[in-house]
Amino acid sequence: MRCFTFESGVAFLLYLLLHSAAGGYAGGVQPLSNVAIHKARLALEDAAYVKASPVRLGLEGEDTQWVTVEIVNPKPTQDDWIGVFSPAKFNSSNCPAENKQDEVPLICSAPIKYQFANYSNSNYASNGRGQMRFLLINQRADFSFGLFGGGLENPKLIAISNVISFSNPKAPVYPRLALGKSWNEMTVTWTSGYGTNEALPFVEWGPKWGSLTRSPAGTLTFNRGSMCGSPARTYGWRDPGFIHTSFLKELWPNAEYTYKLGHQLFNGSYIWSKTYSFQASPFPGQNSVQQVIIFGDMGKAERDGSNEFNNYQPGSLNTTDMIVKDLDNIDIVFHIGDITYANGYLSQWDQFTAQVEPITSRVPYMVASGNHERDWPNTGSFYSTLDSGGECGVLAETMYYVPAENRAKYWYSTDFGMFHFCIADTEQDWREGSEQYKFIEQCLASADRKHQPWLIFIAHRVLGYSSGEGYASEGSYAEPMGRESLQKLWQKYRVDIAFYGHVHNYERTCPIYQNQCVNNGVSHYSGTMNGTIHVVAGGGGSHLSNFGELVPSWSLKRDVDYGFVKLTAFNHSSLLFEYKRSSDGSVHDSFTISRDYRDVLACVHDSCSPTTLAT
Repeated sequence: MRCFTFESGVAFLLYLLLHSAAGGYAGGVQPLSNVAIHKARLALEDAAYVKASPVRLGLEGEDTQWVTVEIVNPKPTQDDWIGVFSPAKFNSSNCPAENKQDEVPLICSAPIKYQFANYSNSNYASNGRGQMRFLLINQRADFSFGLFGGGLENPKLIAISNVISFSNPKAPVYPRLALGKSWNEMTVTWTSGYGTNEALPFVEWGPKWGSLTRSPAGTLTFNRGSMCGSPARTYGWRDPGFIHTSFLKELWPNAEYTYKLGHQLFNGSYIWSKTYSFQASPFPGQNSVQQVIIFGDMGKAERDGSNEFNNYQPGSLNTTDMIVKDLDNIDIVFHIGDITYANGYLSQWDQFTAQVEPITSRVPYMVASGNHERDWPNTGSFYSTLDSGGECGVLAETMYYVPAENRAKYWYSTDFGMFHFCIADTEQDWREGSEQYKFIEQCLASADRKHQPWLIFIAHRVLGYSSGEGYASEGSYAEPMGRESLQKLWQKYRVDIAFYGHVHNYERTCPIYQNQCVNNGVSHYSGTMNGTIHVVAGGGGSHLSNFGELVPSWSLKRDVDYGFVKLTAFNHSSLLFEYKRSSDGSVHDSFTISRDYRDVLACVHDSCSPTTLAT
């Protein structure tokens, strides 16, 4: 196998192997799968060049920085594009056995992102000159830029840039808060380039105006062999670095804390992140205003216009930015599956954690498992689709902490003040008799409705009700077998609201049981709790989904747009529900619930055990 070397400040970059659009998973939804670089050919032009600046990034501790790329090409076309690669140096001898190709040379990693040369240079095709801007994040390695002709279908490598890098590529970055297994515990997860053989990870933290303490962190990582298939195991693979989690315990309710991430190197020196802050959770049952955000299916997008920004995840940045804008009025966020849509391109997980860092570093960011995190044939997932791109749950289970008893079984419960949440994993069996079904019933039954009146069920796929086009065409109006096993639990334990993603739109049902509305209200509900309201909130950012032509009697509100739900519990008997569009934060659906404890206890159909009049 031959290798090619390029001089002028760079070692060498060979042409690339990537998944073609025709073979892309999940309909080619991941933009990187649109590039057929397995067809690439060398077409080096002596007069062509690519120059990136500045050469050194993050000199003042930044984790994100804009880079300018100058390009000159004596034979320009409308289809020329720039690919961003990290690490900058590749060698065909490093290709894993899974990358079987007839053509050489060969490299085995996909670019992190790409951008057409004429994206910001309207005259490029005529004069062959242009200047482009890329937004780079610290991802534990250096970067280089390759200029390609031939479009995405038949790429030809024309020139390659100098190497640029962050001043400390291993620095701790992108903290992700999550609730622990106890109400007074917060976990902090982050990513770095420091393994346990090089440094000791910890969090330095304490009350906003008090003394600081240090809590050690555990470290996880995984290798290519942990992936279940391609592209995650082949050209989508990228070293994930090290993922650290620390547990901050015995927090005071609602107290403000500051924290920063640290690594003590074995030479005695320290590496620090910037300082962050969070507010501890309220005591379970505490009577105070508590505000919750819920959405699914967001994914990531590139602020620099890369990766077909306008077509892939058009609402992702709007959702992120609108939540950040209102962050002072948000206590906790639930992202209910289909987190990044990396689909086996591991670099995209870093990109996503950087995008949501303003949220995850301030409030608990609780996630659920979706088909694009978990599903892969013969790996124990309930569905044998290729939607995870070979990740088979490894990335989600490692990158984000959830207070599950077993993180490979991504179901869990969590308390937040007056709320009790039961989060299911629809990518594993939930049917009656299964291990997860037993968990769901135990979770619902354990809710102390006197102190935690608001009982919320969360899952990715729609186990309740949806008139989305796909479910409508099947005639099921939900995931097959979804309601069969679970509706009697929702009724018996009087679940207030059940939330789902998966369908990329918004829909709210009436309070419903066995396909029948049990309350005629639309904007306000009070008195006896006699049915569960089901909500699809899957418009977090990915491409939108249409509804079926028929509008079922139980479907009260529908919207084909990007948005999220906000719940505000004012006290034990008053809850406000708002659906907000991501574009401007405007409220497009809302209702209130007023309910006393006795209204939850009142018996309705299939909700109480038989009673006797005996004395």
